[in-house]
Amino acid sequence: MAALLPLALIGLPAAATATTPDRTSPTEARRVDQVPTPVLHWTTCRDTAECATARLPLDYDDPRGATIDVALLRVKARNPAQRVGSVFVNPGGPGDSARDFAALVPQVVSPAVLDKFDIVGVDPRGVGGSQQIRCFATAAEQARAEAPFNAVPVPDTPAEQRAWIGAGQALGRGCSTTGRQVTSAMSTTEDARDMDVLRRAVGDDKLTFVGESFGSYLGQVYANMFPDRVRAVALDGIVDPLGFVGTPATANVPVFERIGAGAASYRALHELLQRCQQAQCSFAAPDTQARFDRLADQLRAHPLRLTSTTTYTYANLIRHTEQWLHDPDGYLGLFADLTDLAQLTGPGGGGPDHDAVVQRFLARHPAPPPVSGYDNHYEAFSGKGCTDALHAADATSWPAAADRSTKYFGAYYSWLSVQCARNTWTAQDEDVYRGPFDRRTAAPVLLVGNLWDPATSYDSAVKVARLLPNSRLVSSDSWGHQALTTSACVDKAVYDYLIDPSTPAPKITTCRGDVQPFEPVSAR
Repeated sequence: MAALLPLALIGLPAAATATTPDRTSPTEARRVDQVPTPVLHWTTCRDTAECATARLPLDYDDPRGATIDVALLRVKARNPAQRVGSVFVNPGGPGDSARDFAALVPQVVSPAVLDKFDIVGVDPRGVGGSQQIRCFATAAEQARAEAPFNAVPVPDTPAEQRAWIGAGQALGRGCSTTGRQVTSAMSTTEDARDMDVLRRAVGDDKLTFVGESFGSYLGQVYANMFPDRVRAVALDGIVDPLGFVGTPATANVPVFERIGAGAASYRALHELLQRCQQAQCSFAAPDTQARFDRLADQLRAHPLRLTSTTTYTYANLIRHTEQWLHDPDGYLGLFADLTDLAQLTGPGGGGPDHDAVVQRFLARHPAPPPVSGYDNHYEAFSGKGCTDALHAADATSWPAAADRSTKYFGAYYSWLSVQCARNTWTAQDEDVYRGPFDRRTAAPVLLVGNLWDPATSYDSAVKVARLLPNSRLVSSDSWGHQALTTSACVDKAVYDYLIDPSTPAPKITTCRGDVQPFEPVSAR
């Protein structure tokens, strides 16, 4: 098993010296500070929370022009006498609702944080309760355009790839025409500006923020645009900002491959297969990685007929494996799947237990409920990534890029951005922030890197720790996507930091996940 790298090998400086933070640029300060502080009219929602809507400039270069509605939810501090301020939270996605996330936070966060802070979620522009991105005139038109995306989880055959290219072009054109007004104003840069204005609206002098996954990119954009306005910024599941933004030289590499998502997934899978082999789990073989490879090759050549209406393909295997890798306990479902698939694809197709094995397998993968009405989640996901980052010029370049990507998971992640090709996704934000990402902040930024994260590589956390001169790194041997709530050590480091970000902390803290695959619970 790989070990966490010692401080000297990671290359972080042993200590940070206290210096004056970098300043918000005069241009950026003028953009946000000229906007009057919104008056938030809070009303009770979801039984235990409060909701409000703020009307903010659609374009901060024209603060008296068109506006956009941005929705907030807060859970108030439990002990008003101890209240410190607000913690803004964002779960990433991109395109997930921060209001939904904030409503769930009290179930997992320490009482000390809940006593002292309001928890505030702001749905990003285009998302959830905020003014939504709508790239098609009707739900029926949207369904027709996006049908190839729903037909297969990864386009593997030339026909499937052509269908995905067509769907990507249709989505890109729709978001750049019908959805253009919101699309061109929903970059993460605009979300950071909104958050600075709303920080004032809730009465905080500086920002306290927790961002997970793509929310870590929002935190980095804010910290680098407004470095002197940071009280505490804790980021988990770190996105490499330089890889994400890209350069003209790397634009032909799909964005998720640039940030190492495919490589991180393969690394986590390979480690799990090794641990399975050592523990002699149900899927173990003399070479368990080779057994997985043979199963993948077999499904690619001969999809498995499970029922009269259900066929299981190589693409299904990759998607389900990726999904299991996102969960700290997901190895249990993963190896149950692999064991069943090995039996069903073996001699005799599962033998006399065939029907029982099929039913057991399908029970782990129930069909998603049908979507009614206009569901803009994929458009919201696209609106962030396509606007923030640099992409290849033409969607027809995606098959070759996917072929060059990391084994198994590279193609899965590469195809997620086919709609972002520059010649079809033409709606852009002229003020989008793409660096630098090395500003010195008023308080140290706390970074959490999960060694076995399948989506946001541990290497990305190390890169960002090197970039930010005043940062701290919590490095955790955890499983699943992100490390918060997977390790009591990580939780304590983050919660202590939120309460008092000025307390000196080690440049790097090493933690261990509470769940360790194939290790007895009593040994954890």
